[in-house]
This record gives sequence, C-alpha cells and structure tokens, in this order.
Amino acid sequence: MLKKILLLLLALVVVAQFFRPAKNVSAAAGPNDIATKHPVPANVSALLKRACYDCHSNNTKYPWYAEVQPAGWWLAEHVNDGKRHLNFSEFAAYNPKRAKTKAGEILDEVEEQKMPLKSYTWMHPEARLTPEELKLITAWAEDLEAKITVP
Repeated sequence: MLKKILLLLLALVVVAQFFRPAKNVSAAAGPNDIATKHPVPANVSALLKRACYDCHSNNTKYPWYAEVQPAGWWLAEHVNDGKRHLNFSEFAAYNPKRAKTKAGEILDEVEEQKMPLKSYTWMHPEARLTPEELKLITAWAEDLEAKITVP
C-alpha cells in the first residue's frame, strides 16, 4: 500500500512539471517605469534592483528551483502578490494619490525592516540591506513622497 501511495505521489510530481506558470520577465524598462517620472539616484536604483525588483517589478530573476513545481507556482504567486502591492515598473502610471501613498509605504516598510522579507533574504543574501543602505532608500522614499503633489 505504501509503495502505491509513493508511486502515485511521484506520478503527480512528474505531471506537475508540465504545468508551469508564466515568467515575469521583460526585456527592458517600460514607459511606466518609476525612473521615467520620478528621478531615482543611481545608488538607490541599484539597491532597489538588488533587493526589491524580483517581487516588485516586471522583471524577476528566477532561481533554479523556480523550474521545479510546486515551488514555481509558489514563487509566481509571491511575485504576483508583490506586484499587486507595489510595481516599480508601473509606478509612473499610478495616479498622484496612489503614488504618494506607495512612496510612504516604501518608507515605512523599509524603515521598519519589513522589506525585503526575511524569507527572501534567507535565500538571497545579496538582498540584505545594511543600515546605511536602509537609510539611503528611506531618505529617497521620504523625498519622493514629499515631491508628489496630490491635486
């Protein structure tokens, strides 16, 4: 009986490999990228790309395990959820009220060290931010929030 259950589970895992989620990959920054409307200093841009863009942009760099289901499904859902909350690739299309709110949320989330997620930095140590890097991002986000005017 145990052998039959294990064979069935193995078959399910093999079949699952044929059902892959769409990849979140774009060739270049689009017309709604945050930098098209709101200047992002090069040092802050590099930090955002290193620590945030995998989940909060239209261009994810996938680890090897994204090719194995169900891990790929979990990652796809995680990325889609991140983009629902904040998408730097679409930020310029946000209305002023939403953009100002999102800038404030960036400030709060990074300042409180809720972002990047601990589960992400565990697998991506390059995304860990030093106190100085946290200050750079929060200062930029605070400045961005102040510069966005809501009619």
